[in-house]
Amino acid sequence: MALHINTPLLESRPLSLAAGRSIWLKMDALQPPGSFKIRGIGAACEHHAKGGKRRFVSSSGGNAGIAVAYAGRRLGIAVSVFVPETATELAKALIRQEGAEVIVHGASWQEANERAMSALDSDTAFIHPFDDPLLWTGHATMIDEVVAEGLSFDAVAVSVGGGGLMSGVVEGLARNGLAHIPVIAVETEGAASLAASMQAGARVQLPAITSIATSLGARMVSERAFEVTQTRPVDSVVVSDHTAVEACLRFLDDHRVLVEPACGATLALAYSQSPALARYERVLMIACGGATASLTQMQAWHAA
Repeated sequence: MALHINTPLLESRPLSLAAGRSIWLKMDALQPPGSFKIRGIGAACEHHAKGGKRRFVSSSGGNAGIAVAYAGRRLGIAVSVFVPETATELAKALIRQEGAEVIVHGASWQEANERAMSALDSDTAFIHPFDDPLLWTGHATMIDEVVAEGLSFDAVAVSVGGGGLMSGVVEGLARNGLAHIPVIAVETEGAASLAASMQAGARVQLPAITSIATSLGARMVSERAFEVTQTRPVDSVVVSDHTAVEACLRFLDDHRVLVEPACGATLALAYSQSPALARYERVLMIACGGATASLTQMQAWHAA
């Protein structure tokens, strides 16, 4: 019983016209819990449920926690999600809506994660929000679906927080014979730990997350995500919060779907005619979604 759904693959006329090239969207914003996270998290939760675990614990600024809570409800397993103080009220409400317990701890995901790790016992499975091979294999199914539809593309653009989505995309490309396809890794200013790591040639921990895109708020990317940049063609792009929010609002007008700034960062490449797209003709963008920012919040950010 897969907990995720096969999502639409759309050629976006508005984004294609803005970018001056063909832009295709893998619409994982339409997953039941609101983001791509359920692909990998659903796979991990099913794996642990089959292994006899009777409780899930996770740490998340929002979307991963919502996905774990959704999976737990579907599987009939209790869930506790540890979130940092930066988690929005909407994110906490959506986690609770799925029947999960929410514990607020620490100024960033790292602190919430440490507290979550201390709450484990033999009956409990820890569901990491991004750094777990089970997740990457689950996330890779989005590339399987794209390939099954027969689309050829010459680059994939993804948003990067902890790097779970990018790791899954790369795994999906590899298992479909497309390891040569470049990945454009997009972050927001104030959450760009991958860009800093690529520049330094080693993983770098940011002193703090200052971006409003809290779903991208991992102060250090996973070891796997950094390794990908050393072994595969990866271009790093960093956009401003304002640019990401503006892309979200334009995308809402163009496609009638509200996504959060973590997703808007990737969409902004097309809307802003980013030079990162210049050498490509047909770009697959992962519309990863995100359910933790309301339209009212988005408009307030845009006006600030």
